[in-house]
Amino acid sequence: MHKLLFGVLMIVVWWMLHGVQMDEELAMGTLHEGKRAIDRAAHAAAQQVDRDKLEWGVLSISSAAARTTAMDYLQANLRLGTDLEPQPGSWLREGLEVRVFQVINEDVTFPYTYRNPEYGYEVTLDRPGVVLIAHMKYPRIFGILAPVEWDLKGTAELVYT
Repeated sequence: MHKLLFGVLMIVVWWMLHGVQMDEELAMGTLHEGKRAIDRAAHAAAQQVDRDKLEWGVLSISSAAARTTAMDYLQANLRLGTDLEPQPGSWLREGLEVRVFQVINEDVTFPYTYRNPEYGYEVTLDRPGVVLIAHMKYPRIFGILAPVEWDLKGTAELVYT
């Protein structure tokens, strides 16, 4: 009898460990998709050229257009609403929080090193660009485990030929 009870308990433990491993894989998939969305949003934002300045030969990014484009990309790629909360069908269960959105334009000397000690982020830009840092949370399947949280960072430069 004790061998049967031991066998049943081992099956339960094995299934629980299997569930925790699946939860970890889902968290890593969420991190991967979130990072891709942040990178795409930063790249799209960095391509929003200020046409008025371009007429004068100055490469610059339109801050308003860049922010709008970045938010549109985040909403589309992560299936979020305008308030950055998940819509039905989204694989996220919690909203995204944009913590840093900064456009670095021609008012600095290039190459320019952007530093943000709060998030431990440093990047060197050779031309105008965008820095985007967003906070994403993945609530665990098992309630006893704390949610996994990330500060996802993305940077892109204005591409020109």
